[in-house]
Amino acid sequence: MTGAPLFLYPWLADPASLTARIVARCKNFQVRVLRETRAPPFLDEYDLIALPLQRHAWMREVLLIADGVPVVFAHSILSPRDLTGAWHMARAIGSRPLGAALFADPGISRGPLHAARLTPAHPLHRHAAAAVGTSLPTLWGRRSRFCRSGRPLLVTEVFLPGVAGLAA
Repeated sequence: MTGAPLFLYPWLADPASLTARIVARCKNFQVRVLRETRAPPFLDEYDLIALPLQRHAWMREVLLIADGVPVVFAHSILSPRDLTGAWHMARAIGSRPLGAALFADPGISRGPLHAARLTPAHPLHRHAAAAVGTSLPTLWGRRSRFCRSGRPLLVTEVFLPGVAGLAA
């Protein structure tokens, strides 16, 4: 987290539900689903979701919006076989927040959080910029792996500039 703006440190390090943190700081919370599809994961994601190279993963990308302002771009990925197994609820989550489901199930465990700086060259930065329809400065994100019945789900949350308005 070295180099992140000071106001972002609590957001990057908080192991509790990001959705709950945002909801507590706004009047109107919304999840805008950008895509749910099978797609190749990023190279560093294959091992983290136990997927052989060259295979497609199930990917979900959303914007978390607080009072009309996009504050987080979220990218979730898992092995497609888990859509009918451990992570069957992911298939039908729709515009409900995934975070609420993850933290409501005591059978789901979360691994450590990993924070990273994302430059405009990073693919997640490009996905986030495309989602909001504008160029963005360097961003910060965090990633963690959730496990249910021994099967992984990888969640990456990229903090957009609008999150600064929720920092108070």
